[in-house]
Amino acid sequence: MVPPTGRAHLADPADRTHSGTMRVPRRRPRGARKPRSPRIPGGPGFPRLPRAVAAPLGCLPGVAAAVALVLTAYGVERAAETSDAEAAARPAPAFQAPRPSIVPRSVWLGDAARDQPPPRYDDQVVAVFVHHTDSPNGYDCADAPGIIRGLYDGQTEGRDWDDLGYNFVVDRCGTVYEGRAGGTDRPVTGAHTQGFNHRTAGIAALGTFTEGVEVPEVMLRAIAAVTAWKLGPSGTDPRAEVRLVSSNGGSRYAAGTAATLPAVAGHSDGYMTDCPGAALHARLPEIRDLAARLQGRDAGTGTDRDTGTDTERVELEDDARNEELSP
Repeated sequence: MVPPTGRAHLADPADRTHSGTMRVPRRRPRGARKPRSPRIPGGPGFPRLPRAVAAPLGCLPGVAAAVALVLTAYGVERAAETSDAEAAARPAPAFQAPRPSIVPRSVWLGDAARDQPPPRYDDQVVAVFVHHTDSPNGYDCADAPGIIRGLYDGQTEGRDWDDLGYNFVVDRCGTVYEGRAGGTDRPVTGAHTQGFNHRTAGIAALGTFTEGVEVPEVMLRAIAAVTAWKLGPSGTDPRAEVRLVSSNGGSRYAAGTAATLPAVAGHSDGYMTDCPGAALHARLPEIRDLAARLQGRDAGTGTDRDTGTDTERVELEDDARNEELSP
């Protein structure tokens, strides 16, 4: 079946404030002030104030303006120092995989893109949902771009969605195509699994893989390669479990429920559907193991393996249009 599409949004501001008291020294006799190095806000050696902060200060009278200026500048400096320290302290993921070859969406879309809103992004990708497109299997791989274009037309014109829902599409020859717009190397919020579009990537196998249908080995390897690469930056082990919060009661879980799911899941693990087909779903353990090896992890399956973000939880706002699914 063809899964959903649309837009989704994650807001994750990190507001930091500084509070404290300021002691105002007594006025000294003229000429008694000792020389000191300049630490004037906005001057040499001091962070420059944003215009949005500096402009309103001009409306404050005398001493009040001076006090507000010093406190504001001090907060800016402390915030900058804190941000730099946090960035330096954040360790790089130990297990990552190389970027596979990906055919850009311009190859299958050309100049036929519809007007659409800007892409939405999450902070990272901690899980992958595998799909099938529920389209014929006996295609020539040279025709794959045209088939993907047909999927795009069906979702954007037939259903009035804003873009293809899948982040990636893989054909039976193992060719990986960029799907949804926004940049393959970025955590683009897809529209592929109702309730679980946030912090996930949707990878669709081009074809129908119901029980008894052979899944090409090269297709499995390509799905594993994309999986390993996309989960690498978040440090997620493809064999682990992750916790995701459902954003829509139309999924298998009520909105707001924290669901524990495989880091590499089938569409049917999050939504009531037969997708990605019994044959492809049965091969997910192989995809997980291969993706883990591509990340440079050992072959262990016990508690000694790195489970990455298996306790990650994020609160998400719902976008009903993006979460719609056809019967």
